[in-house]
Amino acid sequence: MAAFNFEDFLRPDIYDMEEYSPIEPFEVLSARLGLPVERIIKLDGNENPYGPSPRTLAALADYRGYHIYPDPQHTLLREAIQDYIGVDKAHIMFGSGSDELIDLIMRLFLGPGEAIINCPPTFGMYSFDAAICGAQVMQVPRRTDFSLDVEAIRRQVLDHPTIRPSDHLTNKLLFINSPNNPDGSLTSREDLRQLLELPLVVVVDEAYAEFSGVSVVDMVPEHPNLIVLKTFSKWAGLAGLRIGYGIFPLGIIRHLWKIKQPYNVNVAAQVAALASLEDFEYLQANVQRIVAERERLYVELGKFDFLHPYPSRSNFVLCHVLGWDAHGLKLSLEREGILVRYFDKPGLKDCIRISVGKPEQTEVLLQALRRLGSRITRKAAKGTK
Repeated sequence: MAAFNFEDFLRPDIYDMEEYSPIEPFEVLSARLGLPVERIIKLDGNENPYGPSPRTLAALADYRGYHIYPDPQHTLLREAIQDYIGVDKAHIMFGSGSDELIDLIMRLFLGPGEAIINCPPTFGMYSFDAAICGAQVMQVPRRTDFSLDVEAIRRQVLDHPTIRPSDHLTNKLLFINSPNNPDGSLTSREDLRQLLELPLVVVVDEAYAEFSGVSVVDMVPEHPNLIVLKTFSKWAGLAGLRIGYGIFPLGIIRHLWKIKQPYNVNVAAQVAALASLEDFEYLQANVQRIVAERERLYVELGKFDFLHPYPSRSNFVLCHVLGWDAHGLKLSLEREGILVRYFDKPGLKDCIRISVGKPEQTEVLLQALRRLGSRITRKAAKGTK
């Protein structure tokens, strides 16, 4: 009998697929850098530096039902969240992070060879999940100011219609991150209305919406092709518990219930989300602190001649690094225990993204940038002699 080769059984598209590059966890970073965890300032993952509310932590400690399976219908959560977002619970489904809902949406709509429209630079999970589904990714790049190219999207859709001859790709889904990760820009309601006139499903990912004060959730009930995704990861500080939710047209959500894993949201996440909604004022105050610190960070970063920060409506600031190696800057900050995200891809050449931390963390970052800036200046001066 010939030796068994598992690769012969793999899907060819998965075999050739690129892996997603996640952020390294604290413990791994600590060991690699040789620094204690408390010395590391983590500004690379867009996490909320204030964490969960005290009421949330108390609710997790007091809960006694961890040995019981979670509610598959998320009944209490859906009832609680409808008042927060102003949309009836019939439109709402929860997921293990909004990432799970992105995956479910693609499973519902996409077959092999069909396509999503992606607008890079943007969140990497859209193209990642499309590849898992065996779907195509049609890239419609954003403009240089990171705004959507609505006319280019329109051309892409009309050139490849949803109802197609067999030799054409089918564009079924358009993903829009607003505020967009990694630059923090918003998509206007007018642009969204134009896109909703096209024959495809539009998914607006509002993971960072609480930091912008802008949402289009109210538009879902009146548009049969609009989905909005939201999360507790950012504003409520629950990134580690993985809980997000989507607001769906009724015609779409009834089919999503068929394919959702029954116990997809664990009981700890459900307890934490309910307690967060009860402690909304405390968490909203933290959101306002982050927004204020974002504005201060943007101004301070603009004072460095080797950084060009972009305006942001999220909890991070993207910077183009000028006259210096952006990856070298990331590594220099890392050696000092300050972690930022580095990008080297189309539309994001020589860029770093800095998550908004607490004011004292911002000060450590700025001091490190001043030291590095002085070093750059000295090297430049030596080079001119």
